[in-house]
Amino acid sequence: MTYRLFIANKNYSSWSMRPWVLLRALDIPFEEVMTPFEGAGRQAAFEAFSPTAKVPCLHDDGRVIWESLAILETIAEAHPAAWPADRDARAWARSAAAEMHAGFPALRDECSMNCSLTIELGTPSAALAKDIARLDALWSDGLERFGGPYLAGETFTVVDAMFAPVAVRGRGYGLELSEASAAYARRLLDHPAVAAWIDEGVAEPWIDEPHEADCIRGRRVIEDRRR
Repeated sequence: MTYRLFIANKNYSSWSMRPWVLLRALDIPFEEVMTPFEGAGRQAAFEAFSPTAKVPCLHDDGRVIWESLAILETIAEAHPAAWPADRDARAWARSAAAEMHAGFPALRDECSMNCSLTIELGTPSAALAKDIARLDALWSDGLERFGGPYLAGETFTVVDAMFAPVAVRGRGYGLELSEASAAYARRLLDHPAVAAWIDEGVAEPWIDEPHEADCIRGRRVIEDRRR
């Protein structure tokens, strides 16, 4: 049975992005089921496929898996290439992926994902600056330990999928990173699976005003790629 992956707008949904890009990167067949955020009936629509009424949600031969990290682990059970083969790299990658899942609250709050917009961030808050510094240190550590070009070695794995939306945020808000981390972010954006998600997000017909407002927050929009 082919996986059915339920997602929302590619332009905004960072959590949906993570399993989607991993499946594409590993060339694993799946059916995409899109339910956009737009519309008053979205709660009921999401409840139809997800116990939390949130995205993403994976349906796998009668099983229902929610939460991005659980979905990625489920994929890895059947497709071991989802994690690095080296045990040390795999342990580090799992830790970094879990940190992304649970951490970086200021980055999530102040830099909501939008594939289409470039926004003038201004001076980061103290909390955001702390998150950016930790992100930079984490990425630099993985690249140095395992030699790149991806975080845990030569291949794109779960940990890279977890941080792919952060690369979108980095470009969209002009986050200042070290040379090694900035180069890694560019590699993520250039990866065919990540680039495909971004292109499809920019091309979407839906604009969800609450998400737009949360991204902009009165800050200057430098570029809107939808225009």
